[in-house]
Amino acid sequence: MKVLVAIKRVVDFAVKIRVKADHSGVETDHVKMSINPFDEIAIEEAIRLKEKGIAGEIVVVSIGPQATQETIRHALALGADRGIHVEIEEPPEPLTVAKILKAITNREQPQLLMLGKQAIDDDCNQVAQMVSALLDWPQATFVSCLTIENGRCQAAREVDGGLETLIMALPAVVSADLRLNTPRYPTLPNIMKSKQKPLEQLSASSLGIHAVPHTKILQVTEPVSRRSGVKVSSWEEFIPILKKVMSCAF
Repeated sequence: MKVLVAIKRVVDFAVKIRVKADHSGVETDHVKMSINPFDEIAIEEAIRLKEKGIAGEIVVVSIGPQATQETIRHALALGADRGIHVEIEEPPEPLTVAKILKAITNREQPQLLMLGKQAIDDDCNQVAQMVSALLDWPQATFVSCLTIENGRCQAAREVDGGLETLIMALPAVVSADLRLNTPRYPTLPNIMKSKQKPLEQLSASSLGIHAVPHTKILQVTEPVSRRSGVKVSSWEEFIPILKKVMSCAF
């Protein structure tokens, strides 16, 4: 079974985000970048499937500028077999990403497409659902437990009322939640081996995809700083404040 894992290069989760002076976006120059944490969980799950003898090959695909190849190499060091880089300079919209993943999926013919439930930079949570619709494949999103047996996929996902278990026929699309697993760290031997693993570079146009944006970011601003609280000496003093807050809320 072949597993295709889609990953995204984002600002590392431990980095303090800084907005550009012209408010056109977020500073990425000289900033540590890494694999989107949810995508890293998807890679780990694919590697575990391979260690169990369920998956035979793991292919990672990422969309972005030339520097994205560093992120793919990291995924190869974790245990993926080969990588595909679709070069796009401007950040693509979720629908464009879904169309590219559909084209790659049709080309690679995997039995399982895995990715993180969302990216920590835009928090869109749209790509898995969109690519599932484009491929007409069953989907399981926010998966916290995954079992594959006899050509079927059983996925447990958290919902408002508790846990929901889905059973789907392969091929299928699965998006990983935080509780699915704990990703491993790459070892030095695997980091060295990753430099020799194949990494194919493509363009969106070669896949028949034209990355035309349909939305425009007008302004990016930092969150408004939280105002300091007020101390009261008695509940009598607190009641008028509470009434004022409640009246503003409704």
